[in-house]
Amino acid sequence: MPSNRADATLAERFLTAFAARDWEALHALFSPDLAWSMPGDGTISGTVHGADAAVDRARMIAGRGLDTELRHVLTGQNGVALSLHNTAEDADGRKLDEHLATVLTIRDGKVCAIDSYVSDVDGMSAFFS
Repeated sequence: MPSNRADATLAERFLTAFAARDWEALHALFSPDLAWSMPGDGTISGTVHGADAAVDRARMIAGRGLDTELRHVLTGQNGVALSLHNTAEDADGRKLDEHLATVLTIRDGKVCAIDSYVSDVDGMSAFFS
């Protein structure tokens, strides 16, 4: 009988690869047709398509010195939601302090969609401007 819940270990591997800045491992988790949506009007906002573009976005985010704290892993039938707290401080004094849900939709053992929901869209947009 098939399981009626997504494999949460894929989300754990996603976070581990991001934290280690292991872009090859991150890329290997992504479906080639992945779409990643991010709200706001900053440089990381909008929707990117494809595994390469998603890794490029992750590099941009990590490149700003982001510190990510995992709060909760929530498992659904078709994916996993990560409750996160992100903080960072830029050299010019700008600060990022946001809570977000990163929802990973999983298909055939790969992440095929990422939808990010952010507590402070304007603050995130300003930090990533």
